[in-house]
Amino acid sequence: MNQQSNQRKLLWAVLAINFAFFVIEMSTGLLSGSMGLVADSLDMLADAFVYGISLLAVGGSLLQKKRVARIAGYFQLTLAIIGFAEVIRRFVGAETLPDFSIMIYVSALALVANSVSLYLLNKSKGKDEVHMKASMIFTSNDVIINAGVIVAALLVRWSNSGLPDLIVGSLVFIIVIKAAFKILKLGK
Repeated sequence: MNQQSNQRKLLWAVLAINFAFFVIEMSTGLLSGSMGLVADSLDMLADAFVYGISLLAVGGSLLQKKRVARIAGYFQLTLAIIGFAEVIRRFVGAETLPDFSIMIYVSALALVANSVSLYLLNKSKGKDEVHMKASMIFTSNDVIINAGVIVAALLVRWSNSGLPDLIVGSLVFIIVIKAAFKILKLGK
C-alpha cells in the first residue's frame, strides 16, 4: 500500500473518531449544561472538518495542501468566535451548575479517543506534510483540552460553582485560536 493510500485510511479513521465525539460531546454537553464539553465538541467538529479537507490534499500539490491548511485555520477561528459568544452569554446569564460526573466520563472517553488519533497520526509516514502537521496540531491540543475539562469537572464539584466550566470553555477557545494561527502560518 502506498503512502497516499495510508494517509487516506488514517484520515478517515481520525475523521470518524472526531465526528463521533463531536456528536457525543455536544449532546452530553447540552444535557449536562457543560460549556467545557460543548467547547470541546466544537473543537472535535473542527478537527473532523480538518481531516475531511485534508483528504482532499492527499496526493495534491504543495499549494493545494497549503490552501487546505488555510481553510482549516479560518474554520477554527470561526468556531472559536462562536464559542466565545456562547461563553459570554452563559457568563452574563443565570449560572447553572453542570453535571460534573458526565463531564468527567465523557472527557475521559474523548481523551482516550484523541490519544488513539494522535498515536495514529504520529506513526504516519507522511506526518511531515503540511496537511498532516495541521491534523497533528489539532489532535495534540485535544488531548490537553480533554484533561482541562476533567480538571474543570473536579473544580465544579469542589467549588459547587459553574465558573470553572466557563473558564475552561474560554481556555478551550483560546487554544483553538492559537492553533488556528499556527495552521494559518503553515498555510503561507
